[in-house]
Amino acid sequence: MLVSRRYLPPTHLLSAFEAAARMGGFSLAARELNLTQSAISRQIKALETLLEVQLFVREKQKVHLTDAGKAYADKIRKAIQLIASASINLQTNPRGGSLNLAILPTFGTRWLAPRLPDFLANAPGITINLSTRMEPFEFSNETLDAAIHFGRSNWTGTETTYLMGETVLPACSPLFLEQHPILSANSLKDLPLLHLESRPQAWKSWFAEQNAHYDSNGGMMFDQFATATNAALSGLGVALLPKFLITQELKAGTLVPAINLPMKSEEAYYLVWPKERSRFPPLIAFQKWISNITGNERS
Repeated sequence: MLVSRRYLPPTHLLSAFEAAARMGGFSLAARELNLTQSAISRQIKALETLLEVQLFVREKQKVHLTDAGKAYADKIRKAIQLIASASINLQTNPRGGSLNLAILPTFGTRWLAPRLPDFLANAPGITINLSTRMEPFEFSNETLDAAIHFGRSNWTGTETTYLMGETVLPACSPLFLEQHPILSANSLKDLPLLHLESRPQAWKSWFAEQNAHYDSNGGMMFDQFATATNAALSGLGVALLPKFLITQELKAGTLVPAINLPMKSEEAYYLVWPKERSRFPPLIAFQKWISNITGNERS
C-alpha cells in the first residue's frame, strides 16, 4: 500500500531532526551537517509544524526530546540507515542482488570465507556483505537479510536451515602437553583452562560427558574462538575448540589434543532469516548453495 506523500516530510527536515536527536542538541547537529544552529532550529520547527507534534522541549540554552520525539527518532534513524544501506549496495552492485549476512567471526574467516569464491563464481551478479554478530538480534532493528547462528533453531520470527553440527576437542600446544602430561579427564581439572564468553558452560558439559565432576577454577576468558586458539597455540592453557575450525593447526601439529576425548555439541550451526525475506532471490541462492556445501561435507 502506498503512503500518501503528505505523510512523508522532506528529507532535509528528517536529517536535521535525526542528527539533533542523536547528538543531543542543535549546535552539535549543525556542526555535523555543516549548517548554522538557527537553520537546524528552523528545520526542526518546520517538521513539528508539519507533523503537528512537539518533538523537542526548549529550555533556555538546552533542548531535549519529548517522549513522542524519542519514539519518532528511533524509527527515523532506522529508516535513514536503511536508505543509506540501500544506496551503498546499489553503488557497489548496480545490477542489484546484494545479500547482507551476519556471521560469527571465526566461522566466517575460517570456514565460510575460503568457500565463498565458489558461491560467487556460480552466482554472478550477487554481492555478499558480511557483518560480525556474536549474539542473536532483532532483524527489524538491522539492515541484514540473514545470519549464520550457532545455537538452537528457536530464533523468534525467523525461518532456519540446519547447516552442521559440531565436535569440540580439548586442544593445547605440544610443549604445554609435554610439560603437563594428561592421562585422564580428571587430570585437566587443575590445569589452566581457556574459556569462551559465549559458552560459559562448555567445560562443565565436557567434564559431565566424561563422568568427571568439575568445579570451575576460573581461567582466562575470551570473546572469540580465534583469540582462544591463539592463546592455546602460545601455551597458555587448554581450549575446548571445534575440530573443524582448527583443522590446519591439528594437521601442522601446532595444536594437539590434550586428551583424545572429543564431545559432540548439543547446539548446531544454522542459517537464519526473517520470514519476510524468504523470497529474496540472493538469499534463496545462498541458502541452496550453503545447504549443498554443508550436506556434502557431512556425508
